[in-house]
Amino acid sequence: MSTVRPGHRSVLVVVDVQVGVMAEAWDAQRVIANVANAVERARAAGVPVIWVQHEAADLPRDSAAWQWVDALQPAEGEVRIHKRFESSFEETALEANLARLGATRIVLAGASTNWCIRATAYAALDRGYDLTLVADAHTTSSLDLGQGSRIEAAGIVAELNVVMSWLNYPGRRCGTSAVAELDWAVPDAQG
Repeated sequence: MSTVRPGHRSVLVVVDVQVGVMAEAWDAQRVIANVANAVERARAAGVPVIWVQHEAADLPRDSAAWQWVDALQPAEGEVRIHKRFESSFEETALEANLARLGATRIVLAGASTNWCIRATAYAALDRGYDLTLVADAHTTSSLDLGQGSRIEAAGIVAELNVVMSWLNYPGRRCGTSAVAELDWAVPDAQG
């Protein structure tokens, strides 16, 4: 059983909104604008923003593809986490930084929905955090399953939004919120 974290301290975690990730992502410009809106709203409310950046064979560190998209840049003093696995928690300093900030709730946005967002969401819940997935601020690319079978990106995004609004963990809240409806002061009402 995980530790349930008392309190209501939110942190916005922005995952992998990088040039190479967003190049093929569904509805990328809208999602980037929504992530930027979430970042602006968090900063205005005094909510810490943590930036998670993926490194892989197709995203070599310091390459053009590895960089943040132009519309999103960490501000001076905001935490930056570098990762090599889908979960933002695996072999990173994310959990230590969340503890230092007193975080009890993760508000999650970014890419890719079916990989890094899903893995990070489940890892957060497993570690006892409340979770709000920003329903209109995450994206992915369509997934070719082979033999003529394909899952469209819009369906992947919609599916994770439904899953996160229905998940039930003891002592934790899990839900979704549109950027315009984010409430930083309290956990989401759907959880």
